[in-house]
Amino acid sequence: MSIFNKTILTLTLAVVGLLGLSNLHAASKTTTQPKPEVKVAVLGGKFSFNLPAGFIASPLSADEQSSEGAGAMGTLYANAQEKRVVMVIEKPLPEASRPGDNDDAFLDGAVSGFVNRQSAGLPDFRQTGESRLNRNGLGVRQIDSTATLGGGKTLNSTFIAGSGDRMAVIQVISRSDQASAHAALVKRIAGESSMPVSQSRKNHGK
Repeated sequence: MSIFNKTILTLTLAVVGLLGLSNLHAASKTTTQPKPEVKVAVLGGKFSFNLPAGFIASPLSADEQSSEGAGAMGTLYANAQEKRVVMVIEKPLPEASRPGDNDDAFLDGAVSGFVNRQSAGLPDFRQTGESRLNRNGLGVRQIDSTATLGGGKTLNSTFIAGSGDRMAVIQVISRSDQASAHAALVKRIAGESSMPVSQSRKNHGK
């Protein structure tokens, strides 16, 4: 059973306006002013990180959140100056799919489902890497990829983790000409503990 539906892809496409220099996604929504740093925490604080100055938080709409199922929560963090977004979604899991804090079977399935969905929806999606992370005992997978969104090339790094009755997906999207800044933000989110997954799992897609 797939734990991803079309909303993951839909939300990815929803941020294209920012990357393409048009209006910020959901600009009419209530947003907070930029702070020196923005703390983000999911899964009861088991996975947390600080975004640097310049990001503005905007909650996803009720329709966007409800399409992920009852109890789903999502926030879009956007940096208009750097044309970069971080999308954070936390959603409940059915009882049959509930993992431990470092459950390889769950993470393998979650990664496969995510990659398959992106490959089906984005013609030039290409997975460029995958890493295992351990955040204080919480297993996290990082999937790096490239794709064209709204006519522009983008770099994407997605973090997936699960614990008990919830899972979290954190997606970082940058323009392709911002590789260094993208890598710096990804490193900040990932922390110091990461290990590449077998090369056989890389280069999925075109």
